[in-house]
Amino acid sequence: MAPTVLHLRSEDKPLEHRSALTPSTTKALIDAGYVVNVEKSPVRIFGDDEFSSVGATLVPTGSWREAPKEHIIVGLKELPEETFPLKHVHVQFAHCYKHQGGWDTVLARFPRGGGTLLDLEFLQEPATGRRVAAFGYQAGFSGSALALKTWAWQLTHAGGAEPLPGVESYPSEDALIADVKKDLAAGRDKNGGKPPRVIVIGALGRCGRGAVDLCLKAGVPEEQVLKWDMAETAKGGPFREIAESDVFVNCIYLSSQIPHFVNLDSLKEPGRRLSVVCDVSADTTNPFNPVPIYTVATTFTKPTVPVEGLEDPPLSVISIDHLPSLLPRESSESFSNDLLPYLLKLNDWKNNPVWAGAYKLFQEKVATLPKGALEN
Repeated sequence: MAPTVLHLRSEDKPLEHRSALTPSTTKALIDAGYVVNVEKSPVRIFGDDEFSSVGATLVPTGSWREAPKEHIIVGLKELPEETFPLKHVHVQFAHCYKHQGGWDTVLARFPRGGGTLLDLEFLQEPATGRRVAAFGYQAGFSGSALALKTWAWQLTHAGGAEPLPGVESYPSEDALIADVKKDLAAGRDKNGGKPPRVIVIGALGRCGRGAVDLCLKAGVPEEQVLKWDMAETAKGGPFREIAESDVFVNCIYLSSQIPHFVNLDSLKEPGRRLSVVCDVSADTTNPFNPVPIYTVATTFTKPTVPVEGLEDPPLSVISIDHLPSLLPRESSESFSNDLLPYLLKLNDWKNNPVWAGAYKLFQEKVATLPKGALEN
């Protein structure tokens, strides 16, 4: 039997430096009998030579489009906005199962070409329903870092009238923490020595733990970090405690409609301190978004967007949908190591309960597509 071929594509999303496969997980796959083709990439945090040195075959950037149909295409973020039908099995995050904007166009490309989507967001252990691999911790960690940097920037730059400049990825967690500590010190100097009050919702999950850990490692006193989860939000919002905090980091995983945590009406009430919201969930186009105060996704180039109609203080929102790329090497290593036991089953994915579950969900979502979406 011919070996299973995995094709790691180069990411197209701007400033996306992470990788679903790393040199170490690639070596493990090759040692297990897989053939791994790796597209040359000018943006990936790992050098091409790091992959070739462990036995991967380097192939041209973008060559997944012409790869034989039986090759499995492995990526991380969504494909470029193109319309041609897709013929391969794709392993990636596609962001099209929750009726996000344009979901039907994205999803329909797979059945139109006879292809399959095995969405990384929905890989779950059948017995527990727990995701097998996720970037949640790094997303919360990075989102909290940018939120604190924005809070400090507002205090040191004309009260937030000037937006936080673009940011680049960091070589290590230590470098990021050091940068946030420096900014916080400057912000506290302008705030009478007082640290920010931060509220994290979803604090018991992976993402929330990351957000809380960043705050503590950066020097925010623990008593200034409100850790909320389902027990605290069970009564339904909007919540005054959010408006009375300086920074709000939303770390929930949204799966159904829930009451708003905040909305424009609640934020217009007197006494608001809130000046920074980081919506790590970044459900920008989801009609059930519990933070309906913004309508656009932000980027590392332009990390914040102002909430119109709110002054004294101005309110900035961070809604970057690939926050872990702020720490691309560490987040890639963690995610790919967690995913490896399941990657090793891709040679018989239809008979593996985790991959088969992802395929079943794909079929269910395809069945909900409007009939016109399937026309070539």
